[in-house]
Amino acid sequence: MRPGRPPISTTRPGPIADMPIRPFASGRPAPVAVFAYKRSVHLSRTLDSLAANPEAQLTDVVIYCDAAGKPADGPGVAEVWSVVEKARGFHSVTAVRRDTNYGLARSIIEGVSSMLAQEGQVIVVEDDLLLSKHFLRYMNDGLQRYRSDERVASVHGYSYPTPEALPETFFLRGADCWGWATWSRAWEEFDPDGRRLLSRLRERRLVKRFDLDGSYPYTRMLEQQIEGINDSWAIRWHASCFLAGRLTLYPGRSLVENIGNDSTGTHCGTTSAYSRAPTPFPVSVGTIEVEESRAAREAFARFHAGQRRPFDRARRLLARALPWGR
Repeated sequence: MRPGRPPISTTRPGPIADMPIRPFASGRPAPVAVFAYKRSVHLSRTLDSLAANPEAQLTDVVIYCDAAGKPADGPGVAEVWSVVEKARGFHSVTAVRRDTNYGLARSIIEGVSSMLAQEGQVIVVEDDLLLSKHFLRYMNDGLQRYRSDERVASVHGYSYPTPEALPETFFLRGADCWGWATWSRAWEEFDPDGRRLLSRLRERRLVKRFDLDGSYPYTRMLEQQIEGINDSWAIRWHASCFLAGRLTLYPGRSLVENIGNDSTGTHCGTTSAYSRAPTPFPVSVGTIEVEESRAAREAFARFHAGQRRPFDRARRLLARALPWGR
């Protein structure tokens, strides 16, 4: 780590025998930023899965711990801090403990900005993600390959559980948020002003395309961010990259599983629709055309449309049953 980040613990574990570490073209792997709040059990599983990557022993990890937003969250925040103090298996671990409650959006925006200002690249993980043991290799390979390609905004580790097989890797327009990485040159595109982003989408008549041809309500999410209903940094990151015409690299087999859709988080409910175990096999970052994959885009759109159909049917039945729906 560079000066100014006092490590709370530094460990150098022995080599993982069954997975030799290939050298990095850049000389060292990208640092990882982990964002945590009050879910100590989730965080412990996230850190364990990250540490199971062979490259973890060479990787510097910075864990951002938000302060409690209300008294009831205090014990959970304290338990998270205890997990962070015991974190092992990485080249170094640095904790950033907030004195006041930042909330997820501010915490991620400021944390990512700070790390990119110092390191130029960063891998971002939240405290509810289970990672494949091949996650760090894929992310670092993607960061290295597209480091200087202005067309590419980020590298993403999660892929939706579509019924059809997807390419080994592919690009989609915009950005994403379940295990991702970027560079300082791309983060400069980030516009935190939701109103401005929404206005630009409407002026350029991109709303339907932004909503994945109407299959997912990204525009409504952006409207709700503007209205203060949600505090999403991710919808603004996606909109910023989408408007700039930037692309994100995805794996055809997911290297990430979100274990936070269990109503324990501030911004999530309970659903298993997006669950898929991380692939046990590596994903190769080869040479592909730097353009949006039509096949993958259509597969994602069909997946989202399929998730919405049961809800739409229930809503229509309810509307007919209620007095104002007749």
